[in-house]
Amino acid sequence: MLTDRLRTWMGETPRLPAFVYDLDALGAHARRIRDAVPVEVFYAAKANPDAPVLRTLAPHVDGFEVASGGEFRHVRDVLPDARLAFGGPGKTDSELDLDADRLHVESPFELARLAAKRREADVLLRVNLAVDREDVALAMSGPFGMDPVLIEECHAILASAPWLRLRGVHAHLASGLDVPDALAQSREILDWARPWAEKAGVEDPEFNLGGGMAVDYASPARTFDWETYGREIARLVRPGETLRIEPGRAVTAYCGWYVTEVLDVKPAHGRWYAVLRGGTMHLRTPVTKQHDQPFTVVPGRTGGSAAPAVRDAEITLVGQLCTPKDVFARDVPVAEIGVGDIVAFGMSGAYGWNISHRDFLMHDPPGFHYLVSEVP
Repeated sequence: MLTDRLRTWMGETPRLPAFVYDLDALGAHARRIRDAVPVEVFYAAKANPDAPVLRTLAPHVDGFEVASGGEFRHVRDVLPDARLAFGGPGKTDSELDLDADRLHVESPFELARLAAKRREADVLLRVNLAVDREDVALAMSGPFGMDPVLIEECHAILASAPWLRLRGVHAHLASGLDVPDALAQSREILDWARPWAEKAGVEDPEFNLGGGMAVDYASPARTFDWETYGREIARLVRPGETLRIEPGRAVTAYCGWYVTEVLDVKPAHGRWYAVLRGGTMHLRTPVTKQHDQPFTVVPGRTGGSAAPAVRDAEITLVGQLCTPKDVFARDVPVAEIGVGDIVAFGMSGAYGWNISHRDFLMHDPPGFHYLVSEVP
């Protein structure tokens, strides 16, 4: 789980806690996706918008999906020439003014507001289909996109606004999908979107099939099977159309670690707890998704023989926040853990610092480090 490069970095006595990203590993993973998938790949910047991450991904993706004016401006500043697709509900008037390469329209009212600006724009209409999503990690329902009845109201608006170019359909319906479910969902989207686009007179249509590729935090070595997915998605492509996906978590999760240290170890009512520097105000993912964040303990005792430690026990790893919800992992077996040891949480390259309640209790922020081979 730990790379030699990360172990070397930890041996340099860095200030902890810190997020550490292996950009070479990220680039290699992105190349794997690019080589396997024969459709357009837009990276969902919300997963990790750090500038070094965006620059590393840029050669391997066709563009970036953003979901706010802030994300748009940030990615545009980092990568001025990147293609940007702008989606998300509740766009403001100023956001509708942004010159995105593709605008994912979420409602007839949003489309009418865009039309009233009388400026040229390339749009995809976001549809929310009522497909089976009971077993998915996250279903994008309710405010996201339009159901097939509502989307019909867009025809009249588009007919009265020739400066708006309808390019196709966007549909991100769910997250946490394995390969068979992702492919099945893509077929359902295309079965609806193709006849709809043909009826709407869209030439050379574009179909954005969304992201949501599964990331298994319980099995860090098990990644989404991009090769099988790529072979099967190629069978869905028809001449004259563009298929596009927008993965986020499945691209960057594996390249990052949240590294911290043990401040205390103690029993309470028959259970062992390790209190770590930092907390879920830095890495919110485990408490949000209610999973155990995978971790490795690296010996680093500094407190001598009097410092508390425990061997061959189940341990719950918590942070410094004044809430029982500040938990990284519960009752996980460890061979040994004690005060001064380093804990490296893997799979922390997505939805970490950028979604966390960082100002709660006003602890110091983590450090940020980007590991990359030196260019000769």
